[in-house]
Amino acid sequence: MQVIVRDNNVEQALRALKKKMQREGLFREMKERRAYEKPSERRVREKAQAIARLRKAARKKMQREGLRSAARRRASTR
Repeated sequence: MQVIVRDNNVEQALRALKKKMQREGLFREMKERRAYEKPSERRVREKAQAIARLRKAARKKMQREGLRSAARRRASTR
């Protein structure tokens, strides 16, 4: 993974690096590897993730076909 620092702007390069790491799923993987996970817990987690992916794909398909309106984002209460 590579990030170019332009005009000695390290803060901008760090933001770009964090965004790339987030997209690659590195933060999630580091969090998962922090502690040992039993194989049975791993199976349960992976199955739940697969179900969530399928539901998300079904939602997107319904939106594309016009059977469901696009999800509205909640307004921030801050």
